[in-house]
Amino acid sequence: MGNVSVVTSFYLSEYYGMEKLKPLYFCMFLITYIIIIVENLIIIGVVYREKSLHTPMYVLLCNLAANELFGSTVLLPALLINMLSRSYEISLSFCQTQVFAIHTYAFAEFTILAVMSYDRYVAICHPLSYHTIMSQRVVKLIFLMWLYPILALLIVFIFTLRLSFCGRTIEKVYCVNYLLVKLACTKTSTENIIGLLSVVLYTLPQIIMIFYSYVHILRICALSFSQSKFKALRTCTPHLLAIINYCIGCFFEIAQGRFDSSHLSYQAKLFLSLYFLIFPPLLNPAIYGLSIQLIRKKLLRFLSRKSRQVQKM
Repeated sequence: MGNVSVVTSFYLSEYYGMEKLKPLYFCMFLITYIIIIVENLIIIGVVYREKSLHTPMYVLLCNLAANELFGSTVLLPALLINMLSRSYEISLSFCQTQVFAIHTYAFAEFTILAVMSYDRYVAICHPLSYHTIMSQRVVKLIFLMWLYPILALLIVFIFTLRLSFCGRTIEKVYCVNYLLVKLACTKTSTENIIGLLSVVLYTLPQIIMIFYSYVHILRICALSFSQSKFKALRTCTPHLLAIINYCIGCFFEIAQGRFDSSHLSYQAKLFLSLYFLIFPPLLNPAIYGLSIQLIRKKLLRFLSRKSRQVQKM
């Protein structure tokens, strides 16, 4: 151990695969980031301006959009800056910051989706008392779904901060905790066990909440074949699509980290590694904007009003 020099920066090796088509990749990621910003800001702006949308469901949707902006901003600006660099080197402090921010986004995303499932459960299973229940709890739930992921990850992240690192190469275009831990100078079996247990423990409440909510929603809808129940059930469609989109991203991230992907092309590996941080922020605003009729009407009215203002200028 005495002959090992502890490193303070890392190389993100996956950037080298972009060398031949760097301008194309740069433009593609820049346009993607702009679209994500515009989509999510439009959702937040429409809900903020339209008083009829000032309900718990849409307040939670705004928080989801805010987290999408946070997650994409953690990744894409740094990715664009690194593409302009020739060394693709990242400092230890920035890598650790990115690890904490990316994992916070991931946990917050799942927590927000879990709270949104509870909102749909109350709306469909207890429609008469929905506004009373959610109006009393929405502020506490918002506080919980932001504070819980930060505190939960901070406890686990302390173990990563204590490590010293000897390896320098991270086989990704951004830093993630399990790859960072693999570069440690010492054995990390304790950190790996703690990391695995934390994922299970910190996501179990969200999983229970989602399953509990939808089991009761389906039970109520199965017992009551009224048109109002099925109309209410349709409001769950964008939420279910958002959960599926998130789960696909989780599966790709876990599969790439745990299984041999050497047989895959560079483009396929890049797609799998970036899906988790790009496609939920990109697709979720479109899913909600197109699926929920009230938002779609308000959005069209909002855009037409802006268009008329531009034409008058």
